[in-house]
Amino acid sequence: MTVPSTASSRRSDATPPLAAVWSGPDSGFALVTQPRPELAPGEVLVRIELATICGSDVHTISGDRPTPLPTVLGHEAVGVVEEVAGSVRTVDGRAVEPGLRVTWTIGTSCGSCRRCVRGVPQKCTSVRKYGHEAITDHWRLNGGFATHCHLVEGTGLVSVPEDLPAAVAAPANCATATVVCAARRAELSAGDSVVVIGCGMLGLTAVAYARELGAEHVVACDVDESRRRLALDFGATAVCGPAELLEHAEKYGADVVIELSGNSRAVQSALDVVGLDGRVALVGSVSPGPEVSFEPNTFVRNLSHVVGSHNYTVDDLAEAVRFLAQSPAQRLFADLVPDALPLSDLDAAVAAARQGIAPRIALRMG
Repeated sequence: MTVPSTASSRRSDATPPLAAVWSGPDSGFALVTQPRPELAPGEVLVRIELATICGSDVHTISGDRPTPLPTVLGHEAVGVVEEVAGSVRTVDGRAVEPGLRVTWTIGTSCGSCRRCVRGVPQKCTSVRKYGHEAITDHWRLNGGFATHCHLVEGTGLVSVPEDLPAAVAAPANCATATVVCAARRAELSAGDSVVVIGCGMLGLTAVAYARELGAEHVVACDVDESRRRLALDFGATAVCGPAELLEHAEKYGADVVIELSGNSRAVQSALDVVGLDGRVALVGSVSPGPEVSFEPNTFVRNLSHVVGSHNYTVDDLAEAVRFLAQSPAQRLFADLVPDALPLSDLDAAVAAARQGIAPRIALRMG
């Protein structure tokens, strides 16, 4: 964001914001009317159109992932700008004005610390993450499970085409952008043979995005047969269960292996099946788990590369939106999200997400 002035532009709206405030597993959610924030220079107020429930939200709600309290959970969202303080621009230089449809980075970045300068702004030393921070007096609307989201300075904004369905656009700022970043860090390119391990929302996205980048073959591996069938629809050359993974990797190749499940056995498989001079991107291991092992001599002689990939940059988010807007699988992405429930039915939506009824459960705010 750039902030050359402090003038504020606003689209009038008399409706006060409403947020689902999370106070921990014992207290749950409470729908609470919030004051409309007084924006500081460089900040934006967005009316949320649709939010989706990410797996990390489910882990937090289940008590498996600690987060500061009280907070507003949710970070996968798309919305329309209502108010802007100062001059703010999207990543491609477009002026942010009331009425612009946008999505935004899961976290902020200062742009000047060593991590930002080195190209990993998602690990900024002063990062603040939507859906993961405690409410403060100034920043009460800090997550996606609300009618509005208060975007603070340092947030990357990306404009969203009006004709891109909200159910497709909302997961862009977590699931899709995370996959884009992993593919970039693994240097996935045309002609590669790719192995995708874990065919949930991220895995299905990885299959389609690998095809978008020109992968020659994509092998999708999952323990669940229904997910394997979906992977074929999204463009997988072949699908298999874990027991058949090595056979498929040897048959089709494994220049790039993207591990998205976080299961320790799956991580071990990713290290075991990667091909000569191949690259492994570990994405799913976002909480502590059992150790895995590798034999160094094999890695050395195989010229193997292993990268960790967590979250993404604003450029990755822009690429994610571009991909979703042009993907021939757009209808398939929309079908992964059932009809949205109203924010007032958040408990039912969370129950559906915990049961795994669909890869994503959506909340509508209007």
